[in-house]
Amino acid sequence: MRIHVQNPPDELLFPITPEQWDTALARHPDLTGLEITFSNDPAGLEPALAEAEVVVTWTKIVHAQMMQGDLARRAPKLRMVFCTSAGIDRLLPLDWLPPGAALLNNRGTHARKAGEFGIMALLMLANHVPFFADRQREGQWQPRFGRVLAGRKVVVVGLGTLGGAIAEHAKQFGMHVTGVRHGTAPHSACDVVVPQARLDEVLPEAEFLVLACPLTPETQGLMDRRRFELLPKGAMLFNIGRGPLWDQDALCDLLDSGHLGAAVTDVAVPEPLPPEHRLWRTPNLFVTPHMSADDPDTYNDSSLDILLNNIRAMRAGQVLPNRVRPELGY
Repeated sequence: MRIHVQNPPDELLFPITPEQWDTALARHPDLTGLEITFSNDPAGLEPALAEAEVVVTWTKIVHAQMMQGDLARRAPKLRMVFCTSAGIDRLLPLDWLPPGAALLNNRGTHARKAGEFGIMALLMLANHVPFFADRQREGQWQPRFGRVLAGRKVVVVGLGTLGGAIAEHAKQFGMHVTGVRHGTAPHSACDVVVPQARLDEVLPEAEFLVLACPLTPETQGLMDRRRFELLPKGAMLFNIGRGPLWDQDALCDLLDSGHLGAAVTDVAVPEPLPPEHRLWRTPNLFVTPHMSADDPDTYNDSSLDILLNNIRAMRAGQVLPNRVRPELGY
């Protein structure tokens, strides 16, 4: 099986290297007969497509180079495209994929880091860190006392890799966890799970709200002004999903008015945020630059394990664990 890894030309932290590939193969000795090529030159992708059965690359490369033109003609042997990120919303719909080829995301790689970052964000909110960041810039010594997380109510929207890991940490801290997901299947870390259609019912009791769902047509703009106003006064929010999941201006307005207590966001519209953007200056809003779920020391090792597990499933004629389902949008 011919595999091609197409790294971005400017990637310094996360390029997949031959050494990482060799180490990954040693962890999966049953997977033989795999030939691999590497390129970080955009011009190197086209000749590789002529022979590749599996392409491993970034969503931005798929979007820029693979979605244009007749990919079935350019990649006649293609069976799998593995993207090194979990979010693939910019690649939908999948009408650019050749018949019989599968698009895989990297769901699973981010769990440990996202879980730690998520509980950190909840602890920051509970202890007024966004407020103190504002006071530090102003040179003001203004004490405000926080409360422990135990016994407090958090609503986690999305119970996949990101939200599930955050829910588990929240439960370990003694929080009452309500999960909101596509469907009603229970989750071990949640006291209650409700479908997304019932989101309005659980928002009024949410002291904390975590957005960790994928961006789909059903979740775009999920938290609009009306839903923000359903939250109790002083509610605190964390967005680790995507910027378009919420109305940023409504968020800022309700932080300004004091209806919302504070927020932490790792995502925004646009990315990167321009220096003059309102999000930078909204009180009680702490912004990080879309880095919450990626650990340079472990990311590629985990990603290659996921890829090889999917290749094993494909060889066995089994369902591919990371195959994107276009009807769901993830």
